[in-house]
This record gives sequence, C-alpha cells and structure tokens, in this order.
Amino acid sequence: MSTSRTIRLSPDDNVAIAIDLVNQGSDAAGLTARERILRGHKMAVEPIREGEPIRKFGQIIGFAKIHIAPGEWVHEHNVGLHDFERDYAFCAEAGDDSLLPPELQATFQGYRRASGRTGTRNYIGILTSVNCSASVARFAAAEVERSGILRDYPGIDGIVAIVHGTGCGHAAYGEGFEILRRTQWGYASHPNFAGVIMVGLGCEVFQIGRMKQEYGLSETDTFRTLTIQETGGTRKTVQAIVDAVKSMLPVVAKAQRETRPASELVLALQCGGSDGYSALTANPALGVASDLLVRHGGTSILSETPEIYGAEHLLTRRAATREVGEKLVARIKWWEAYTERNGGEMNNNPSPGNKAGGLTTILEKSLGAAAKGGRSTLRAVYEYAELVKDRGFVYMDTPGYDPVAATGQVAGGANLIAFTTGRGSAFGCKPAPSLKLATNSDIYRRMIDDMDINCGDILDGVSLEEKGQEIFETLLKVASGEPTKSEELGYGDLEFVPWQVGAVM
Repeated sequence: MSTSRTIRLSPDDNVAIAIDLVNQGSDAAGLTARERILRGHKMAVEPIREGEPIRKFGQIIGFAKIHIAPGEWVHEHNVGLHDFERDYAFCAEAGDDSLLPPELQATFQGYRRASGRTGTRNYIGILTSVNCSASVARFAAAEVERSGILRDYPGIDGIVAIVHGTGCGHAAYGEGFEILRRTQWGYASHPNFAGVIMVGLGCEVFQIGRMKQEYGLSETDTFRTLTIQETGGTRKTVQAIVDAVKSMLPVVAKAQRETRPASELVLALQCGGSDGYSALTANPALGVASDLLVRHGGTSILSETPEIYGAEHLLTRRAATREVGEKLVARIKWWEAYTERNGGEMNNNPSPGNKAGGLTTILEKSLGAAAKGGRSTLRAVYEYAELVKDRGFVYMDTPGYDPVAATGQVAGGANLIAFTTGRGSAFGCKPAPSLKLATNSDIYRRMIDDMDINCGDILDGVSLEEKGQEIFETLLKVASGEPTKSEELGYGDLEFVPWQVGAVM
C-alpha cells in the first residue's frame, strides 16, 4: 500500500492537508483514505460529527454539515459556515519588535527624493483624472516610446500611462470621491515617479485644479497638468504631453541610485489565485520576510479585508494599542454592512479557482492569507490609499480583488510588492515592482516566465526561515534595480484600478 504525504498543522486540528495526491485506499496520516484527496485538499483524521467545528491551523474554518468519518475528503459538500463568537483579546500578543542594531541593518540602492522618501524605480508617469483622458495618455506614452528618445536616458525606467475607468459620473463629495482623491495624490507623489504629468478632459467631476488647490500643488519642471479641452483637442494634447515628457527627461535622468537603509522600503503584501498550499509555504515564508523587514526598520502593509475576515482576531491580539485593534474591527463591520446592502455576503469568497485548489471557506482562506503578515506587532490601521506614515507592520483596508488592493497599497506609498500565488496569477503594478512567489513547485515550473521564487520546496524540507531570508534578500535586489519577471514581461500599465465605492450616475 502506497503512502502519501500529508501535514497536520496543529495537534488541535481534525483535518490534514494532502501534500501529494492521496488515492482511495492508500495510506495517509496513519489512516486508510476512504476517498481520493487532491493535492492541497483536506482529509478528516478523526470523526467529526454533524455541527461540530472543523479545525485547521488550530482554528475553526467551518462546521460539518454531515457526519464525516476519518479518511474522508473534507470540502464544500460536507462543510458549512455560520457565525460564531471570536475573542479579539486586544493587544494580548503585542511585542516590542526590537530593531537590529544600526550596523546590522540592511541597505539597498535607491533614489532619494526631495520629499525625503526613497524610490526603487525611476519612472515618468502620465496620470489621468478621468477615463475620458485615458486614450490621450496612452497615445502620448506610445509616441514617446516610438520616438526612441528613451535610449538616450538609460537611467529612466520608462513612461507609464496610469489610466482608469472612473473620475466622473459620481458625487463630487463623500466617501467615493475621497478614495479617488487619495489614490490620485498617492500616485502623483509616489517616490517611484521622478516626474508626473496629469491630464484630464476638463469638464469631469474630478477636477485637477481642485486637487492642486487642496494639496497645495504648483507646476514645476517635474510636475505638469493640462486638459484636452483647454489644450485644443486630442492631437494638440498628445503633442503637449510629449513635449512635457521630453523637457522632463534630462531632469529625471539626473537621479542616481545611492545607498539607502532598508527602513525606506514599504512592502505591499499581496496574494492571488490562492490554493491549499498557500498557508503552508509562500504565505508564512513571506510572513518571515515581512518580520525581517520590520526588524530592519522597514514597513510592510497587509490588506484585502474580505480575505482576513474570520482571522481578524489574530491581528487584534497583535495590535499595539486597543485603538488600533478596534479600528480594524470597525473596518470588518463596515464590510459586513457593505456586502449586505449590495446583496452579497463575506463568504462569497473563496473563488472557484481557490476551491479547486483546496480552499473551502473564507475562514480557511483568511487564516492562510493573514500568515503573510508574520508575527510583528500591528502598529496602525489605514483606510484605502491613505499615506502610510508608521513604520513596522501595518494594515490597510482594501477589497480582496488584487488590482484594486495593490492600487491602494501603492497609493499609500508601497515601493515594492510581494505577491504569492498557487493557481498562477499574472500581475504587475507600475510604478512598484512586483515579486511573484509560487506556493508550489508545479505552478513555478509551469509558469516559470512569471514566477520569481519557488516556495514549493518548503514541502521538500526547506525551512520557512530559509525561504523568508531568500525572499528578503531578493526584495533588496529588486529594490536596487534587479527586474522582476512581471517587469520583464511588461506588466503594470493596466493594473491601476482605484476602488469605486458608491453610486455611478
């Protein structure tokens, strides 16, 4: 009888995860499998009566809809979900997160900006206030690329047209407008942009002039604004943007990489296309890297509130203050009301791909996703696209949809992204480089052109600490200019997706 590898994450668990395919009748976890268990899926290791909790990570991930016998497959057909009380235990596990001595703290080669922040890339951005100016921005970026002038400025990473589908058809005040304003300002002031041109149509709700006034902005040799209507139409606006870019090139090219402390790194933690391996390999390994960055004085941002739903009690325990923990709980409550009034529910997640990979409920997915945040103390909770000012481990409220979530994190100041995936996500997010971490060796080999690091070898004996160190060291290299696979493929121009909240009129 063949033996298949499984793992039981906690002595309190009543399920084990299949590392290898478990065939019916084969030996696994000291039992005879009653059914075929796919890789990443769960098998009961003890009797679970109807209504009893199903435990993974030592935490409740659902409840048995029927009696489940040892050796049976545990998934949607026999697992349900209902609410139950959680102990938030505010601040009970908060630590001091002591920093390494200055002489031991890591450095990288980055761009010191006049704002005092540090960039990991040196782009010129063409930002759009409204969808109506999106085509003009892309026309202008393409024209600059076609001209070949960038070959004369090898220190400039490129021209990025940041376009989106909103900016009008909504209220000029309120939550939705504030989110868009924060997002636009976050990109306009991002340290990975050495120069920015913002272009609008002219009559839209999101007025460039209003943003300039509210943020105290003025035109400089690296910040320019214009509208299609005032400039005189499409062709004239394209030419005006091209001329503005050409005038910026010599100024932007003066920026040189210099040694900067790792404390200047702001890392966005992301996951997409998760599977049953995510919580075993890439996510906890990224958590180790996140903790390392915090010890070196840097910042990491955990997000995707619908995908920490059900695991928020693990974060409130690590909150630096009760106020921080209660702010996170308040965002959870906001999401419950938000989904209800839109006819949804928080357990609409996981996606079909997540379920095919072995994830059954949002609680299971969330507990795995939260592992990206390591063990550091939670220092602050931010709203979407709010500028992150605290150092250490922080949280930003975003949707779970990857482009929207990453857009908020980058607007908040993230100059690096680490993105774990088990099903195989294709993603980039200019101006921030995105490092892709495969949760299993199969997807790493199959999508080798997209994946930067294989975390699947953790299942073969590589420790989480070793893999976390590898991720951390790779992040320093990427921050210093080493391109990621996503950058080599050209991803990142179309992934700017501000969160739309409220009525579209």
